[in-house]
Amino acid sequence: MRQTPAGTKQVQEELYARSAPSLASMFLDRVSATPDVRAFTYPDEAEVWQDLSWRQTADLAEAFAAGLMRHGITLEDRVAIIAMTRIEWVIADYGIALAGGATTTVYPNTAVDDVYFILSDSDSKIVVAEDQEQVDKVLAHRDLDDQIALIVLMKGPSQGRRIIAWEDFLAEGRVWLAEHPDAIGQVVGQLTHDHLATLIYTSGTTGRPKGVRLSHGAWSYLAEAVELLDLVTADLMSYLWLPLSHSFGKSMMVFQAKYGFQTAVDGRVDKIVDNLSIVQPSFMCAVPRIFEKVRAAVLTGENSRGIKGKIAHWAFAMGYRAVPYRLAGKPLPALLAAQYKVADKLVFAKLRDKLGGNIRFMISGAAKLSPQIQKWFYAAGIIIIEGYGMTECATVDAVDHYRQPTFGSLGRPIPGLETQIADDGEILFRAPVVMQGYHKNPEATAEAIDAQGWLHTGDIGHFDDKGKLFITDRKKDLMKTSGGKYVAPTKVEAALMANIPYISQAIAVGDGHKYIAAVLVLDPVALLRWGKNHGHSNDSYAQLSQLPEIRRSLDRFVERANAHLERWETVKRYAILDHELTVESGAVTESMKIKRSKVIAMNREIVAGLFDDTAETGVVDEG
Repeated sequence: MRQTPAGTKQVQEELYARSAPSLASMFLDRVSATPDVRAFTYPDEAEVWQDLSWRQTADLAEAFAAGLMRHGITLEDRVAIIAMTRIEWVIADYGIALAGGATTTVYPNTAVDDVYFILSDSDSKIVVAEDQEQVDKVLAHRDLDDQIALIVLMKGPSQGRRIIAWEDFLAEGRVWLAEHPDAIGQVVGQLTHDHLATLIYTSGTTGRPKGVRLSHGAWSYLAEAVELLDLVTADLMSYLWLPLSHSFGKSMMVFQAKYGFQTAVDGRVDKIVDNLSIVQPSFMCAVPRIFEKVRAAVLTGENSRGIKGKIAHWAFAMGYRAVPYRLAGKPLPALLAAQYKVADKLVFAKLRDKLGGNIRFMISGAAKLSPQIQKWFYAAGIIIIEGYGMTECATVDAVDHYRQPTFGSLGRPIPGLETQIADDGEILFRAPVVMQGYHKNPEATAEAIDAQGWLHTGDIGHFDDKGKLFITDRKKDLMKTSGGKYVAPTKVEAALMANIPYISQAIAVGDGHKYIAAVLVLDPVALLRWGKNHGHSNDSYAQLSQLPEIRRSLDRFVERANAHLERWETVKRYAILDHELTVESGAVTESMKIKRSKVIAMNREIVAGLFDDTAETGVVDEG
C-alpha cells in the first residue's frame, strides 16, 4: 500500500487554516482587490460580446442575493439552477452564496422525472430556470407546488406571482437591499468552512443520481492548494463552456474568484470553434471528446488528402521527431529545427489559429485522454495536460503541469492531499476537499468514505517514481476474459478512439468471453463528408454506417489500434451502430461519459452477435 509522503498532513492543516471561510467571502475579497478589472465577457442575445468588471458582477450578484433573502432564503437553504452555462448562471451562483444558501445543480437536459427527484431530494425552495422548457419540467409535478415557492426565469416574462423574470427579480432585490443595506454582510459573516455550499447530483453512470454535499471549506481549500501549483495566474483568459452543473465547471469559477483571471462564458458547444477566434483565450478546460473531435476533423477534413495531406503528414512526422527534445527541454538539432519551423508555418500555426492563436495550454478532465492524442497535439505545439478528480472530492485532486507534461499522467496530487493505494490498487484520498457525504443517503456515504475518513475513489491506479498519478481503470469496470485475463475497457476504448479518426464513441465488451470485442459509433460529420466524397450524398447516417466500404476502411484502423494493446486486449470483432449515443437516450451522461452497462443493455442482440460465429460483424484476426 502506497502511503502519503511525510509532511502532507501539516501542509493540509496550514492551507485549511488560511483558506477563505466561504465562497462568498472569497468572491468579495476578489471584488475588493480588483474592482475595475474585467471579470467576464459573454455574448448577449444579439451575439455581441459584453464585459463585466468584478464590481459590476458583484452589483448583480448582490441584487440577486437580496432577492433570495427577500423570499426567505437563509443559511444552507437550497436554490436550484436548471440552465446551460451562461453569465446568468454565474450571477445566480454567486448570489446564492452571498445569501448564505447552497446551490443545487441540475443539467438543462435532465429528464422531467429526474428533475423532480433532484428538486424533491434536495429540498430546494427556489428554482432558477433558463427558459420555459425548464419551467415546464418543474410545473409538471404538482406536488412540488408547496415546496418550490418561486421560479426565477432567465429568458422570458414574469408569469403571475410564482414565476418572475430575471430583471424583475433583480429589481426587487435592489429595492430590498436599499432597505436592508447590512443584510448581506451579516450573512457572509456567519458562513464558515462547514456550511454547505453546493449540492451536485452525480450524472449517474449507474442508478439514481446521488447528491454530493460540498462545503465552503472544500472549495476554498481547493483554491488555496491549487494556487501553490503556479498553474493558473491572473494574467490569463479562460474560455468557459463546461457545464456549471458539473463540478469541473464549478471549480473554474472557484479558481477565478481566487486568482482573478478573466473568463469568457458561453456554454453552447456548437459555438466553441467560432468563439475561440473571437475570445482568443490563453487556456481552456475540456473533456477528451472535444480534443478527439478536433483531431478527427484535421485527419479526415478536406486538407487531409492530396498535396495538402502530404504536407500535413510530413509536418507531423517532423513534430513527432521533435517531441523527445522538447519534453527534455533540449534544443532541436539544426536540421530538425529548420524542418520544424517550416512545419509550424505550413501546418501547426494554422491549427493553433483555429484555437484562437493564443492558447498557452489546455486541461483535459472528467474522463481519460489517450496519450496518443496528447502527443499528437504536443507535436503541433499545443500542450494538453490532464487533471484528475471526482465530484465527491471537489473535482481537482491531481493535475499535471504544462511546463513538464508527462503523456498519460494525471500529474501530482494537490498540496496537502493525503493519498493511499490500497492492496487491490484502488486510489484513496483524505483531505478537506472530500465531500460531507451523500445527501440523505448514509448507506452510500458509508460505502464511499471509511471510518478513517478515506474516500474510496473506485479508480485503479499507481504513482510513478516522480509522484505522478496514472489511472488504469474503474475498479468495477474491469473485464475478465474466459481465459482469466483482466482487461481495462478504458484502455481498449482509448486505443480505438486514438487510431480511428472516423468514430465518435467506442465501447469495449468481452467480460466472460474468450476475446474482446467493441461497439463503434461513427462521427456524423466525418461520415457524411465521406459519403459526399464517395458518391453517397443522398444516403442517411444509418445507411452510410452499414456500407461494406466503411467496414473495410475501419478494419485497417482497428488493426492499428490493436498494435497499441497487449495480445489479450486486442479487439477481435466489432459492430457499427446505425445511430449515435446521446444524453437523451440515456446512453451518455451530461459530461459525455458513456454509460457502458446501459449501452450494452440497449444493444443486447448486437453485443451477443459479436460472440456468435454466424453474425456479420467486423472480424480482425481471430488468431
